[in-house]
Amino acid sequence: MNRTSLLFKMLLTLLLVAGSLQVAVADDDEDGSWWGRKHSESNRNGRDANEGGRRGGLQSAAPAQFQQECASCHMAYPAGLLPAGSWQHLMANLSQHFGSDASLDAASATVITQYLSSNAGTYKRVNEMPPQDRITQSFWFARKHDKHVDASTWARPSIGSRSNCVACHQGAEQGNFNEHSVRIPG
Repeated sequence: MNRTSLLFKMLLTLLLVAGSLQVAVADDDEDGSWWGRKHSESNRNGRDANEGGRRGGLQSAAPAQFQQECASCHMAYPAGLLPAGSWQHLMANLSQHFGSDASLDAASATVITQYLSSNAGTYKRVNEMPPQDRITQSFWFARKHDKHVDASTWARPSIGSRSNCVACHQGAEQGNFNEHSVRIPG
């Protein structure tokens, strides 16, 4: 009876520890890759995690038009930050891109749309289109930022707006949003 009780307690402890580990991994943003599941899977398949940036080549896989056109006005946001529907809607309405005319030639628009759609977020944190297709109005963005960053911080001249990721996330242009490397400027 004593031995059975001991085995039961050990099994129960093992199950509790295993369950705790699963919960700890569920909020996987220690390496900043919680939004890029496709890329973390490729890393397990033998690719170097630093190849082409912290995301297993995320930025290097982007077509030249993406960097040239999108990054000419703002950071070239990683495709995994929005679902495919949002990227398709944004690309179809470039003449009214958040108050600017960002129209492109048809060939560039097609290449960029294909890239964004095929690399869009497909996991539970990016499973629905945010209001107005704004990354800053998505559920995950609000969860990560609203409890820690107040309106006066966003209004600082060194930050300017919620969409200026590189102001606080120095690795944002390489797709690194690691919360442990955030530096909020004064």
